[in-house]
Amino acid sequence: MSTAEKSSKSPEIGRITTDIPARMDRLPWARWHWLIVIGLGTVWILDGLEVTIVGNLSDVLKDGDNGLGLSSSDIGMAGAIYVAGACLGALFFGQLTDRFGRKKLFMLTLLVYLAGTVLTAFSMNPLWYFVCRFITGTGIGGEYAAINSAIDELIPAKYRGRIDIAINGSFWVGAMGGALLTIPLTDPTVIDQGIGWRFAFGLGAILGFAVLWVRRHVPESPRWLFIHGREEEGERIVKEIERTVEEEDHLELEPVDETITIRQRKTIPFTTIAHTVFALYPRRTILCLALFAGQAFLYNAFFFTYGDTLSTFLDVKQTGWYVAVFAFSNFVGALVLGPFFDKVGRVPMIAGTYIVSGALLAIAGMSLGHLTATTLTIFGAAVFFIASAGASAAYLTASEVFPMETRALCIAFFYAVGTAVGGIAGPLLFGRLIDDATESKDITQIAIGYFIGAGLMIGAGVVAIFLGVKAEGQSLENIARPLTAEESRS
Repeated sequence: MSTAEKSSKSPEIGRITTDIPARMDRLPWARWHWLIVIGLGTVWILDGLEVTIVGNLSDVLKDGDNGLGLSSSDIGMAGAIYVAGACLGALFFGQLTDRFGRKKLFMLTLLVYLAGTVLTAFSMNPLWYFVCRFITGTGIGGEYAAINSAIDELIPAKYRGRIDIAINGSFWVGAMGGALLTIPLTDPTVIDQGIGWRFAFGLGAILGFAVLWVRRHVPESPRWLFIHGREEEGERIVKEIERTVEEEDHLELEPVDETITIRQRKTIPFTTIAHTVFALYPRRTILCLALFAGQAFLYNAFFFTYGDTLSTFLDVKQTGWYVAVFAFSNFVGALVLGPFFDKVGRVPMIAGTYIVSGALLAIAGMSLGHLTATTLTIFGAAVFFIASAGASAAYLTASEVFPMETRALCIAFFYAVGTAVGGIAGPLLFGRLIDDATESKDITQIAIGYFIGAGLMIGAGVVAIFLGVKAEGQSLENIARPLTAEESRS
């Protein structure tokens, strides 16, 4: 139930006392929530598909006749351009998500992704390919901001940690699918090589259209609606959700007595958002920057060039099988470890996954000269089984520890800054390291990147020990009080 009192003051457009957050958080898990998981979470599958296809198609893309004549450095450059597009897309669409709503933007950003990946399939030269990778990355970056904010605002507090981590971990379902897909598409006895790699990108577009169709049924966030003066629409959506859950689970939901009073606004000034991030929550800002930089470098540096490393130094002709094993371990890690972020707690799980995975990567770097394709993959599977849940928790943390009015832009900001540090520098560095190592025929030169990634991960884990937020099981409004809140929940 909600009550509203309109005001003539600007920029305030009214005041509302509402129990919507408490009602959303007290919901049991129901089939309705699977609509959210499928409609919103599947974008990570598309992202995983994109990244893996590029990595596994490196040999074909280097072919001057059937591909685009790219070098190893060009492959790294394409990865960096994709991530740069994702960073800028996250920032641009992130602030639009907070201003115009979650649903409008998660539909728009998916359309941008679709346009980019379709155009990639028609690349006729490196420049066209680089531009298309940038457009695709822009859409994916916008998705990260819009989707994470929507998911956390629609999922009950009790399940938020494990669901968010599992959804972010679904990136590796796409990675596994992309790895297996490229096996026949890079086999000249199965399909013409000049067509196979283009079809791989086209498949991403087909899946994207399927996701777009499902998303039509995902509602706007009621939390966003009541803060922006659309409380009647938010109330209608929550009542519809409650009715659906009661019918599906054959139960009667108990009433709630927690409310929050909000001073409604159409928009929140950027200066207010900046003040929130850097002045009100400086410890949380440092925490998020450390988490994002560590996981971005670890993943982008290792995974963007993993296929290239296998084929260049370890004489692997079909990298897809190896990448599929690696991806499978990542997804299983997110599923297995995710529930512990709700049960054991955010701080010990984030710190533990970052520190342990960083230490294992350092050991892999020291052993690099003695590893085969199989043992390198086993090392990678072990490292990222643990790192996967931690990396997903970076997105969870940025999404839940800042006020609702700034949620999407905060996700975008930390994703962009952290990824710029790790995701752009990583592929560029590794592309250069592979070129240099190829010249000298010494694979151990790549270990430099491993050691940097390990150091960033361990450092981020230590930061989490001291600055982590105990957010498990808490309402988003209790973790970070909305900027427009007039009084504490009663």
